[in-house]
Amino acid sequence: MKTFEVNLERIKSDILTLASIGRHTDDHGIYRMAFTDADMEGKRWLEDRFHDAGLSHQRDGAANVSTQIDGSSDLPRILVGSHIDTVPCAGALDGTLGVIVGLECLRCLQEAGVSVRRTIELVAFSDEEGRFGGMFGSQSVCGQINPEKLATLTDMNGVKLQDELRRHGLDPMAALDAARDPESIHGYLELHIEQGPVLDRLKKPVGIVDEITGLFTWAVRLKGEANHAGTTPMDMRNDAFMGLADFAHEIPRILEENGSDRSRATIGKAQILPGATNTVPGLVEFSLDVRDTSETILEELSVAFRKALSAIARRRNLMFEFELKSYLAPVQCSATMVDALKTQSTRLNLDAHAMPSGAAHDAQIMGRMVPVGMIFVPSKGGQSHSPAEWTAWSDIAAGANLMLHTLIELAN
Repeated sequence: MKTFEVNLERIKSDILTLASIGRHTDDHGIYRMAFTDADMEGKRWLEDRFHDAGLSHQRDGAANVSTQIDGSSDLPRILVGSHIDTVPCAGALDGTLGVIVGLECLRCLQEAGVSVRRTIELVAFSDEEGRFGGMFGSQSVCGQINPEKLATLTDMNGVKLQDELRRHGLDPMAALDAARDPESIHGYLELHIEQGPVLDRLKKPVGIVDEITGLFTWAVRLKGEANHAGTTPMDMRNDAFMGLADFAHEIPRILEENGSDRSRATIGKAQILPGATNTVPGLVEFSLDVRDTSETILEELSVAFRKALSAIARRRNLMFEFELKSYLAPVQCSATMVDALKTQSTRLNLDAHAMPSGAAHDAQIMGRMVPVGMIFVPSKGGQSHSPAEWTAWSDIAAGANLMLHTLIELAN
């Protein structure tokens, strides 16, 4: 087969142009959060790029934007994609790179007149970053959205999803019609920046994801007794913060005894109340984020963390309670897709690194319904969700060419 390559200059132009939509001049961050005016402008820009390439486009009821190259058969199709919405003060590549690379692959196939048996469809999913609590676009495609969710989903400021959709002239209930028949999809492939330091430190141009981590998050409360910092002896205190300190020191032991080398646990947010310098803390509220690629290990870690918190609460004379805020099951990437990626990386002389994904992506949602595969490209310094997020153009080209040739293999 003739070796085709992506047009890197076209990828550069698309990335830098889309990055200007929603960028703030004060902190140089991109603010293209889901269903904001900037996000909808980004969707229109993407549809214009489809039109310029001579490709038709569609929007489903969840405002997922898509285009496709038609195959010569009615075999189940290949989906490729990611998202263009961002977190606040974002960089230019998270999600966006996968959509732009997918578009470039379709343009290359069309321009070169490459015939494929399976239709290849590019999808830019809505709200992967979870402004409204989940991955709305891919969840809609997988039939995980229902009328109750549509009526109750809100963002951190209390804005209702259904109100934001109506503001843009969209019917919230139409999201229910975005669900796809799993039998119509052969598999889903996504390219993404790693958002971590591994590939950058190993000097590897691409990563091939074998597993996508599962996770659970808790909101934890340790309740003691607020009291005077000067008059309450140390051995007579019910100090809620000391309970948190004890638990934080227990995390490495619990991971070592109950986890794996792919386990992670993070206390990312904590509030100490009443919050006065001269008052013994009577209440501590904190978050716990736990991740692993094994559902069994996640359950074992959950049990171990509960036992540790209960023991600390008894020892410190505290009350302990927690609420499960979210749970995502781990996903195994398709062996067929992993093998195809390995074959094409060898053919392209790319030194690929097999690795897990420690972050959730649309592929994690899609993986509950259809076979999935993921390509990672390095993140400079491991930075992401910040204006400092970047990937070398040479690595972007490597990942894009790997995507292009893997799509050809999978589609034929």
